Amino acid sequence: MKRIDGMKIISVENSEAVNAGGTARRGVITTTYGRLVEKFGPPTYKGGDKTTAEWKLSFYVEDDYGEEDYVTATIYDWKMDSTPVGEHDWHIGGKRGKNAVNVVHMAMETNEPLKLTVG
Repeated sequence: MKRIDGMKIISVENSEAVNAGGTARRGVITTTYGRLVEKFGPPTYKGGDKTTAEWKLSFYVEDDYGEEDYVTATIYDWKMDSTPVGEHDWHIGGKRGKNAVNVVHMAMETNEPLKLTVG
């Protein structure tokens, strides 16, 4: 898998159990709902007043020094009447700088299958 900022994705978990508290919008990714489902599985959350679809993701990553860590990211629409299905600027939320944005883009750009856990 391609590395971005010295990180390699080992696996990713898409689950309501992912602690996404404290995440904030860090960037966007332009893609389709179908492509997100293809990469990460169904949204963790559907419906609501400010988002209609959201993925809570925990990426298990390794850096160039062999150190392993977790990067929490959320992908969601914002204040839409319905879930966008065509090309859309999906928001990326994260806890630390640009790491969440980087791992989401890295995962979406690879043709390699992700080791994905959906729960």
